[in-house]
Amino acid sequence: MAEVTLNGITKRFGADTALDDVTMTIPDGAFVVLLGPTGAGKTTTLRMVSGLDRPDSGSITIGDEDVKTLTPAERNVAMVFQQYSLYPHLTVRQNLEFPLKSPLLRTPKAEIDAKVVRVAETLQISHKLDNKATQLSGGEMQRVSIGRALVRNPAIFLMDEPLSSLDAKLRADLRIELKSIQANTGATLLYVTHDQIEAMTMATHVGVLDHGRLVQFGSPRELYEDPVSIYAASRLGQPRINILPADIFGAAPAGATRIGLRPEHIIQGEGQEARVVRVEHLGDQTRLHLMFREHPIVTVSDAHTTLNEGDALSIRPESAYYFDAAGNRIRVRTQ
Repeated sequence: MAEVTLNGITKRFGADTALDDVTMTIPDGAFVVLLGPTGAGKTTTLRMVSGLDRPDSGSITIGDEDVKTLTPAERNVAMVFQQYSLYPHLTVRQNLEFPLKSPLLRTPKAEIDAKVVRVAETLQISHKLDNKATQLSGGEMQRVSIGRALVRNPAIFLMDEPLSSLDAKLRADLRIELKSIQANTGATLLYVTHDQIEAMTMATHVGVLDHGRLVQFGSPRELYEDPVSIYAASRLGQPRINILPADIFGAAPAGATRIGLRPEHIIQGEGQEARVVRVEHLGDQTRLHLMFREHPIVTVSDAHTTLNEGDALSIRPESAYYFDAAGNRIRVRTQ
């Protein structure tokens, strides 16, 4: 595996800027997740690293090597796409073997057999090795697609929303498996998603992209607890952060136009009165939808709360974030 560095990467498609001066280091052995909505530049970043597209400016190094002039095959990367990309006429075993039979790798047959067996066991598809790809379920096909990358020993794994088309239970299962595989092998992995749960549960580092700009890069905890902007704060957290007028609870710091409150940072039972407009019982917790001075607020409460629609509830903020008119964080000094 290898450290991968992007330095000042810019990519334009006509008048549209897909990536704007992106600089980021993917540490050796890290699980880096790129997070953002459609059009943020996530897949374009993967394509830059893989060599499928070339940047208009900037450099990319894999290990100590500048790969700008190298083809995708020469970069020693393994990519998993959102779609399964399997050869339908081949068996699962043959699909898994295929990348190892590349003339560039020249892998001995005994090593191919051993790697295929090991990866099939890891992904729980050993019993499907002799099945054609067309005989598999969607979840099984995606496991094979991931397995085709895992049999390799690349400098970096690149994964483009590989779990997005799966059902919720299978996504949860494969999240655990992927993180376990990455942790046990020490693989370097760059993973693209718009799903904040995938980012929070799998990543060692998260890069938040906004219209081709890298707005924040750090650990999931750092991004959640210390966001640099409203945009970054809104990428992580469920329920989402509440964004309200800055002075809604009283005095705000100079330059602040909005206050941001995580649902768990709203203290209940003291402060100013709000009205309960909806109660959502979720088993382990309850979400309270409140109305405070004509502004909706979502907070969380005990699973066994007795609050009902129409009840009054006093609230006050704690650990609030303040933002200026451009949505950037205003740091408030504490005594």
